[in-house]
Amino acid sequence: MLQLNYIRENKDEVLKRLAIKNFKDAESIINSVLEKDAARRNIQKEGDNLKAEANQIAKQIGELMKAGKKEEAEQAKAKTGDLKQKEKSFDEQLKKLEDEMHALLVQVPNTPSLDVPKGKTPEDNEVIFEHGDKPVLHANAKPHWELASKYDLIDFELGVKIAGAGFPVYKGKCARLQRALINFFLDRATAQGYLEIQPPIVVNEDSGYGTGQLPDKEGQMYHMGIDNLYLIPTAEVPVTNIYRDVILKETDFPVMNCAYTPCFRREAGSYGKDVRGLNRLHQFDKVEIVQIAHPDKSYAILEEMRDYVAGLLKELELPFRILKLCGGDMSFASALTYDMEVWSAAQQRWLEVSSVSNFESFQTNRLKCRFKDAGGKTQLAHSLNGSALALPRIVAALLENNQTEVGIKIPAVLVPYTGFDMIV
Repeated sequence: MLQLNYIRENKDEVLKRLAIKNFKDAESIINSVLEKDAARRNIQKEGDNLKAEANQIAKQIGELMKAGKKEEAEQAKAKTGDLKQKEKSFDEQLKKLEDEMHALLVQVPNTPSLDVPKGKTPEDNEVIFEHGDKPVLHANAKPHWELASKYDLIDFELGVKIAGAGFPVYKGKCARLQRALINFFLDRATAQGYLEIQPPIVVNEDSGYGTGQLPDKEGQMYHMGIDNLYLIPTAEVPVTNIYRDVILKETDFPVMNCAYTPCFRREAGSYGKDVRGLNRLHQFDKVEIVQIAHPDKSYAILEEMRDYVAGLLKELELPFRILKLCGGDMSFASALTYDMEVWSAAQQRWLEVSSVSNFESFQTNRLKCRFKDAGGKTQLAHSLNGSALALPRIVAALLENNQTEVGIKIPAVLVPYTGFDMIV
């Protein structure tokens, strides 16, 4: 959530940057927020004046009683009662305005960084780096869903029977490959200095609100109505919420956590050839990296996180590219996002496998995640997160790109984890 004082002091800049995200209602909402803020401050001032007057009269009552002026003291008490009633009225007006302002502010996305390119669709994203040669496959090469059937690796129909479309069943060597990837990603993350966390995979409303999933994406989250809990769409949500209502010290930075969790997304409205096989699922596994950082260092850390994820893809020997997302393709809470895409040789298309984002103070303002600087002043920290990595499309690319006429080759870095170097 944007800070009110920032909006108040930088209205034109806020509107300019929200235009990069193509947020249509920006001006009307921001104007409404500022109008309510002005009214709130006027009421606050009047309320403070009333309280000061009431305090002054309270002192006079004691003096009048001591002086034996009982009648005047009673009159002063009556006046104090009237003032308290007015105070109550002001407090109610204040609360109403604050609630109305909050309801408006939670509709406003984060302002994008000045480095974010303008654009409306994924086609407007900026490719900033590409690595590796696209493999040339043999004549009988197949997409991963056919390979899954050929080698008895994934049963999509069994998943439909048990749960529904988008919930595959991994079998045999593919189940082991999944576990190998999870352990590989976690080992690399902990070696990089990330503390491993095993968080809950359900969260409450406060947690969903804290990281910006609520009220923006409630339609994409699985909700358990009886308990009013949500299945997590990413480990970012529970891990970042560890720092809700926490005041850190500067010496605590950088705070680095990683976590493996299953993730659940309704993906409402997704259909067509691009969602076939592992391309888009309702349940999938992911290792997430999260950092809470000093505001002065968050963008340098974002570059480090991006390069770290790129290093994982290099170790997996996958051709990949890095995109800087345009304003129209960014998430609600992000200030700057890099996407990593791997090349799917059988499908002849790029598949997104990671997003690495800096949220600046957008999440931490909601979370009230702060730190005390060297001068003892309390400031909002910055939060960042990244997929390192999401498994389904990694598995799809590994199966497709490494297929041979005699089987599927496992990248050398994974062999110590799988215990086999070929799927035959």
